[in-house]
Amino acid sequence: MNTLELIDKKKRNNPLTEDEIQYLIKKYTNDEIPDYQMSSMLMAILINGMNDNETSWLTKAMVDSGDVIDLSSIEGFKVDKHSTGGIGDKISLLVAPILASLNIPVAKMSGRGLGITGGTVDKLESINGFHVELSSDQFIKQVNEHKIAIVGQSGNLTPADKKLYALRDVTGTVDSIPLIASSIMSKKIASGADGIVLDVKCGKGAFMKDLEHASELASTMISIGESLGRKVAVVITDMNQPLGHNIGNKLEVAEAHDFLSNYKESEQGLLDVTIAISSKMYQLAAGVNEEEAEQKVLETLSNGAALDKFKEFITAQGGDSTDIFAKNTKHQIEVKALNDGYIQLIDAEMIGKASLLIGAGRLTKADILDFDAGVKLVALTGQQIKKGDTLAILYSNKDEVAESIQLIEDAYTFTDVEPEKKNSILKIM
Repeated sequence: MNTLELIDKKKRNNPLTEDEIQYLIKKYTNDEIPDYQMSSMLMAILINGMNDNETSWLTKAMVDSGDVIDLSSIEGFKVDKHSTGGIGDKISLLVAPILASLNIPVAKMSGRGLGITGGTVDKLESINGFHVELSSDQFIKQVNEHKIAIVGQSGNLTPADKKLYALRDVTGTVDSIPLIASSIMSKKIASGADGIVLDVKCGKGAFMKDLEHASELASTMISIGESLGRKVAVVITDMNQPLGHNIGNKLEVAEAHDFLSNYKESEQGLLDVTIAISSKMYQLAAGVNEEEAEQKVLETLSNGAALDKFKEFITAQGGDSTDIFAKNTKHQIEVKALNDGYIQLIDAEMIGKASLLIGAGRLTKADILDFDAGVKLVALTGQQIKKGDTLAILYSNKDEVAESIQLIEDAYTFTDVEPEKKNSILKIM
């Protein structure tokens, strides 16, 4: 085969065969195809797209490029969950102990945050003593004993995806649905789960800005899953505003604890998304209907079993389960409302940028996080506010916070009339 001929074939909008895709991915992973040629191929895919077969073959080729985790020695139907990334998205910290407390094994690999979206691994590392790296044997043993383990992604899972992802980032080829879908699904399939629930975020604080594109991405990932023998469901959720009150690593762990302690007092969006995703995961694993699944989830939240499992999980991975509350930072600054009215919207992207600037997120992989930094939203959408009321509290160990304060002020949009309540669950597929 000839790489240049394959680029020309895709450039003319002709579909590639499975053998051709395997050839491209294998050669590129082994450094036998240069970046400039693969960049041309990625641009041809971005412009002309891929059909369902091509996208499935691309996913399989990326899975085959590295290790595939064998979870067969874990008893039961293994279910995993993946989010496309959001602000204040602490859902993994909630759904994993909920499912584990219902005797459904959750063997999860999670990533670190980059930019304004936080990573589950970073949040767990904010807990004193918590180990995000376990050997394969330790990982499997823990899931069999406790029904739950969450670790950082293995070094040799989908190496082709790591190379392609880095190249896409610098060549303007990120926003291609076949490339996004194959990247996400290759990691999930290589991680070995039997069933996968995908939380596709949609809105200002998400990569997919509208429901049409979010639905297209969801359909593509479901199709990939089916073709590769996995049960897949998708919940499309609103990310125009942050999830819950807290944004920042230690702050989000504390909110997860508070949620599991008393879910009825939690922010409505966080509650709705947690219930929807937990229920869908339980449905896939237990083969029950939607109503039965939701009933089970609410039962384990109400009787305290999910909270007990959360603490058990932290202790099992070396963490101090009493060290899950945010520490005082050098500055705790109350951001006040500049006018009266109802809160119409809290812009998730701006809140994410505000927390990034004070050290709660990283711009490059080398950046060191401040685990205690972040933003607590005191006033939420729909609330009636008077001038001078506290909108949010900024937690920072940095002295330069003026830009973050400005971003928080600008994130809040007000209206004179009470806004209609918006659904956090946009679509279930």
